[in-house]
Amino acid sequence: MCRVEVYLGLGTNIGDRKANLYEALDRLDTLLGCHYSALSGFVETEPWGFVSDGKFLNAAVRYDLSVPRGTSESDFAHGILCVCKEIERAMGRTGDPEYDSCGHRIYHSRIIDIDILMIGDWIIDEPDLKVPHPLMRERDFVMIPLRQIASGLD
Repeated sequence: MCRVEVYLGLGTNIGDRKANLYEALDRLDTLLGCHYSALSGFVETEPWGFVSDGKFLNAAVRYDLSVPRGTSESDFAHGILCVCKEIERAMGRTGDPEYDSCGHRIYHSRIIDIDILMIGDWIIDEPDLKVPHPLMRERDFVMIPLRQIASGLD
């Protein structure tokens, strides 16, 4: 069994944003089976990719997880993705991602968004999962909190 650092990005712009982040963290702790090892400060940001009256509250969190022997990187990462999506649904997030006629993602306000940012130094490039997150370096709302808890991200 090996250990790997898993970095997640969290964001919310609906309701009690701070409570939403703490609820998501509590649910992550429960479903991942351990308490996070690092948490950034909460960073307020403007919506990215769409217009909204509500600003986002964002954070990054690190979990040090054990990868069971014989588990592929892809299977492990998809398990984490399932946990993230389960929490989003349980907290009230609805709908699947939408795309415009050119294939660009259409973004909306959300009660919670949990993205896998990095898993160790793994590279996963599958249709439903890309690790590291392909847009993270373009997004200050990801990089500002992530730099607080991860080194070597310049």
